[in-house]
Amino acid sequence: MTDIDKTTTRTTCPYCGVGCGVLATRHGDGTVTVAGDPDHPANFGRLCSKGSALGETLSLEDRLLHPEIAGRRSDWDTALDLVAGKFTEAIDDHGPDSVAFYVSGQILTEDYYVANKLMKGFIGSANIDTNSRLCMASSVAGHRRAFGSDTVPGTYEDLELADLVVLVGSNLAWCHPVLFQRLEAARAVNPAMRIVVIDPRRTATCAIADLHLALKPDTDVALFNGLLSFLVESKSINKNYIKRFTENFHKTLEVSGPCEIGAIAEASGLERQDIALFYKMVARTEKTVTVYSQGVNQSVAGTDKVNAIINTHLATGRIGRPGMGPFSVTGQPNAMGGREVGGLANMLAGHMELGNPHHRRIVQDFWQSPVIADRPGLKAVDLFKAVGAGRIKALWIMATSPVDSLPDADGIAEALKVCPFVVVSEVSRSAGTVPFADVLLPAASWGEKDGTVTNSERRISRQKPFLALPGEARPDWWQMSEMARKMGFGKRFSYRNAAAIFREHAALSGFRNGGTRDFDIGAYKDISDAHYDSLQPFQWPQAARSAAAETRFFADGGFFTDGRKGRFVPVAFQAPRKRERTWPFILNTGRVRDQWHMMTRTAKAPRLMAHIAEPFAEIHPEDAGRLAIAAADIVEVKSQHGSVLVRALVTSRVRRGEIYVPMHWTDRFAARGRVDAVVAPETDPHSGQPGLKFTPVALARADMAWFGFAVLKERPEGIDADYWALAPVDGGYRLECAGRNRADFQAIAVSLGASGEDRIRIEDTVAGLSRQAYWQDDLLQAAFFFSAGPVQVSRQWACGLLAATPGRKDLRAQILAGRAPADRPDCGAIVCSCFQVGCNQITEAALRGADSVAAIGESLQAGTNCGSCRSEIRALLDDITRDTSNDSDIAQAG
Repeated sequence: MTDIDKTTTRTTCPYCGVGCGVLATRHGDGTVTVAGDPDHPANFGRLCSKGSALGETLSLEDRLLHPEIAGRRSDWDTALDLVAGKFTEAIDDHGPDSVAFYVSGQILTEDYYVANKLMKGFIGSANIDTNSRLCMASSVAGHRRAFGSDTVPGTYEDLELADLVVLVGSNLAWCHPVLFQRLEAARAVNPAMRIVVIDPRRTATCAIADLHLALKPDTDVALFNGLLSFLVESKSINKNYIKRFTENFHKTLEVSGPCEIGAIAEASGLERQDIALFYKMVARTEKTVTVYSQGVNQSVAGTDKVNAIINTHLATGRIGRPGMGPFSVTGQPNAMGGREVGGLANMLAGHMELGNPHHRRIVQDFWQSPVIADRPGLKAVDLFKAVGAGRIKALWIMATSPVDSLPDADGIAEALKVCPFVVVSEVSRSAGTVPFADVLLPAASWGEKDGTVTNSERRISRQKPFLALPGEARPDWWQMSEMARKMGFGKRFSYRNAAAIFREHAALSGFRNGGTRDFDIGAYKDISDAHYDSLQPFQWPQAARSAAAETRFFADGGFFTDGRKGRFVPVAFQAPRKRERTWPFILNTGRVRDQWHMMTRTAKAPRLMAHIAEPFAEIHPEDAGRLAIAAADIVEVKSQHGSVLVRALVTSRVRRGEIYVPMHWTDRFAARGRVDAVVAPETDPHSGQPGLKFTPVALARADMAWFGFAVLKERPEGIDADYWALAPVDGGYRLECAGRNRADFQAIAVSLGASGEDRIRIEDTVAGLSRQAYWQDDLLQAAFFFSAGPVQVSRQWACGLLAATPGRKDLRAQILAGRAPADRPDCGAIVCSCFQVGCNQITEAALRGADSVAAIGESLQAGTNCGSCRSEIRALLDDITRDTSNDSDIAQAG
């Protein structure tokens, strides 16, 4: 174990499900720096761009610091008295199913445990669901159908030991960057390793792919059913494994049908030779890992996709052994921890089944609770439908913003408006749920929280506090325990600290277990506070009186079904709905590299906003040409549920007839960028997970009379524009805007805060051009660039002006040219966030002979810190080599 200074705390990153170890160091001036923990087995010191910028996100700006009732400051006793009273009143008048909790993969396992215990064991309803329903519910359902339990069989090491890694619906390079870095490093050691990416889009991950299968959306089942049949027909199955350890193989094969490459090609839109090559690669490679993520899960056929993948591994016996197996990677930092304590509406704590009377008895006996929920509660989408219908009388939302993240987001907002009583436990006052709260409760944030999280490989790690709780903020578990006390259940919720909750959680996992359930951490049921404080990362299971070990499941059977055999699950391919004339495009949504969820944390770090600063739509060139959409136009993406206005990015990364829009932008950072307002609220029938990757939409160019770009010292109070996107930069903000009607540019500038003792301006009213700049005490306060079309300005250079020292007055007019002077070359759109290296710099270095990612790193440092940008650097170098483009292929107009 590496020695660390007393000012440094070992903790865990709060972003994706990789679960990276972090060293957080406090400095005398109050700042915090972070580095990767070299001893943590998830990342071995690596961090991505988001993780490396964590120290820049810890400001108290926009923090909730005190309880509030109806928008007025209150105190904890008064606020929780009201919450307990309203919940009790609803239960007495309408029954326990009239109340609900909606929680989050952002809370810790201890928080999740108390919430689940209170709702299911003491209130007596299973109406507790989580935004993890949007992340991995289909994997849970698929695991339970095949394994009898929600068990991830393998470990991260399997990606490094494999000879073939198949990435399905996973942009690993951007969504799980440290796993991608581990895969890159393994590929360098084992050049024989092959990588296949299965994704409708050509993502950054494709930069290291030997084969990219750009299949039609939601046709994965056809592809993997065909693979199962091919494995049988090519005699590549493991008959011994099938006979000894599985059941239902022949029925599943009947449903899959014969391997007809032509029919699979027609269904999936793939070339026959590419399908055949993929099938042969899998058939010939024993050490095969199939990694899947949101492109599989976020589908109305998500559970069937999961089982179609698992079927191929059961048929070959490639499961639970080094370098092989199906592997679900989760999107949130504690989606797995929530699963362990029954955070989903259809589960019980300890991976036990809500529908199993024996499991219900185990949990109720352990909790000594007066009741136990005996039927599934409402899953996320149905829960908010019930809110809108008036069936939920009291709702508590913790650490998530359903008005931004759930499908039909405008409908969610309408539901919250009519809910009689809404409680919001939050960190940020800017969260989208805040305006709907009758009671606001200030929660602890990362750096203040104390507890555990579980990553995608079943590894439990500590999140430890290194900052004092600000104001009156309190942990979520404390809030719910106090609520339970006020409802009369205090004896069973008298926790002194997070360690006490963890002990109870561990004890329940081993209670009446004896190897009959997969999740068991009974070894920690008597853990001391001191041991908990210094707890090292470990994988479950670890039963009582056993030592920590790296584990895999199912190499020799041992499934958790009634017969202890793995189940092949027959899944019939159902062709996705045909496109309608009204809605001729398919909308796909997802993440970008440097942002996290709704940007409440990441947007505090200007360098993370430098990579992509506004919402965009990827549109195929042929579709753009047909609709007269040019690069950097503003376009409207519309469904029967809502619409967004975003910037057009014309690119062949997407298939014809398909559009990709990122999920992150909210009303705080864009005028109409909440893409989940467009997404249809359709769900998988088995898992309840929404199909966030497939919504029929219409696309049209939005006719704008003017466009603008500005850099501002202060955030404007209001923005009078039909389209706008705001992003923080060092020293202020950058603003993109556009309007449908002719405008007075001087009035717009004033409305955005233009002021200063010195100003210069040039205008051409005929051309619709205006450029203005304002100074105070020789420091630039604002600069505005307006034109009749998308503004041509060196944006990174312009943003840098806000942090610059006073310059010569005789050179001020050069600013209005919108171009960097010769002595300050324009770096171009940012590719490397860590060192703020732009595409122009990379291009210049490449033309000077830096023809590899390593050479670019030596020349510019780009890609040498977190490494998240290396795939983009590689793609840019490929473009330069082909002489097809010298521009960044990132969504930016400038």
